[in-house]
Amino acid sequence: MDIKPAFSTPLAFAGMNAPEALNAQLRELFLACEAQGPKFANPDPYTHRNDALFESSFTLFDWPHDPIAKLRDFCWSSLYRVIGELNQYDTHTLQKLHIAHESWFHVTHRGGYFGVHNHPLHSWSGVYCVCQDGDNPDSDSGKLTFINPHAMNTMFIDMATHRMKPPFSMGNLSIRLQPGQLVVFPSWLLHEVTPFEPMDDGLRITVAFNARFQMQGVEPPKSPFAP
Repeated sequence: MDIKPAFSTPLAFAGMNAPEALNAQLRELFLACEAQGPKFANPDPYTHRNDALFESSFTLFDWPHDPIAKLRDFCWSSLYRVIGELNQYDTHTLQKLHIAHESWFHVTHRGGYFGVHNHPLHSWSGVYCVCQDGDNPDSDSGKLTFINPHAMNTMFIDMATHRMKPPFSMGNLSIRLQPGQLVVFPSWLLHEVTPFEPMDDGLRITVAFNARFQMQGVEPPKSPFAP
């Protein structure tokens, strides 16, 4: 019997080599920005969250700070590798694929969470973990949870289906990101962050981005009414 996955959803994981020094610099920068409040905050948030979570404006990768540039380069190189692998693009083709993006950071304190959402008008999204301190790693605290996109898969469940192995299992996928870890996923995929519950004053700090692309030499169709 040949069983193959159909309608699969790609998740890609990358780890930064020796991320400790960079993450310490990012943590210091982000906490300083959070302390200044509205100057650096997202002025128009739309996803449900609470006051224990600080979200920055969506221009992070344009900031003129060396740690931001290093993280941006890591994220973009990882993203282009994912695109190249999944689309079977060679280096020459990838060089013609030009990126537009949004990027921001979250600082999450005790009780902070982020509601179910996706990222319209983009093709790929990513989350990088700067730190997650003070909570029980075996709990559901501060987990990035992807919602199973097969909406009809729970219309009937019995013992013949409820313990199927990945990638055929029916439940959601919850991930506790490690410092220096990046996950890349399709922007349409619904996800949330469960409440962060540290034992003390621990923090969860992440960086996120959305990306969309245009291929050089490939123009969008023109309206028949265009001059």
